[in-house]
Amino acid sequence: MHLAYPAVLSALLFCTGLYGVLARRNAILVLMSVELMLNAVNLNLVAFDVWLSKTAEETLHSGQALTLFTIAIAAAEIGIGLAIVLAVHRNRGTADIDKLRDTTEGHGPDDRDDSDSEAPPAEQAARSGRTGKAEATA
Repeated sequence: MHLAYPAVLSALLFCTGLYGVLARRNAILVLMSVELMLNAVNLNLVAFDVWLSKTAEETLHSGQALTLFTIAIAAAEIGIGLAIVLAVHRNRGTADIDKLRDTTEGHGPDDRDDSDSEAPPAEQAARSGRTGKAEATA
């Protein structure tokens, strides 16, 4: 088999995953797209390992070994990622990335108090018990 076939398939899988990461709003679909991109890289690693082992005298199979490490890391990443997404969904009620970005630190449009909106930042910090230095680092 020629090297072009798995390389083209890998490029198509990677582009599909990249589109999924950039266009999707659901965190679970973004994680699935990242996994698709990692699988495209794994396909490339194995294809190039087989292609290079035909020309080399020693068959080290380093591409296949690296693929096994990538699969193990991807499994851990998806487990932790899904746990985080489920915890966020329980707390916030949504897995939409845009909505989570708006309410990250409680500075959404519903969390403002109208009496504090006209006050200077130093006075707002004094009301909340923070100093100016803490505001700069937060």
